[in-house]
Amino acid sequence: MANVDRRVNVDRTDKGLQLQPQYEDRVGYGYGYGGNTDYKSCGPSTNQIVALIAGVPIGGSLLALAGLTLAGSVIGFMLSIPLFLLFSPVIVPAALTIGLAVTGILASGLFGLTGLSSVSWVLNYIRGRSDTVPEQLDYAKRRMADAVGYAGQKGKEMGQYVQDKAHEAHDTSLTTETNGKTRRAHIA
Repeated sequence: MANVDRRVNVDRTDKGLQLQPQYEDRVGYGYGYGGNTDYKSCGPSTNQIVALIAGVPIGGSLLALAGLTLAGSVIGFMLSIPLFLLFSPVIVPAALTIGLAVTGILASGLFGLTGLSSVSWVLNYIRGRSDTVPEQLDYAKRRMADAVGYAGQKGKEMGQYVQDKAHEAHDTSLTTETNGKTRRAHIA
């Protein structure tokens, strides 16, 4: 687009005039594409060039490996679907049997651990090394009461914190009148 001089001679001492800044019509003026720009400050830095030279081959090779892995997974899945369908009468009961066996082994381990801890507690009680049952119950009650009190205190503190943040947010919002319209501006 051709440059046209649109400036008008104006008396700058006239208080009734509002002067507007003059803009150039050249595309990209002031954005590094024209005018009086320093080309050294607009180009990429040496670190950016080194990162690009090192990053493109590494990123490309990792992307290629990801694609090969995905393709191999899809091919393997497509080849294994007929095998699963063919052997499903055997695979499903085998999976159920293995699952039940693992569950049984874990349950027997838990029952054994519970039994050992019960026998240990009984032996310690007989030897007199442990507290009596009423003392243990009182201790458990005190611990539960302390835990409930602590949770209640933390709940009150959290409620107070939320209330303080709500008041703070309300106080930082300013209402200003602009051209007869109300606008809210939040201060960060």
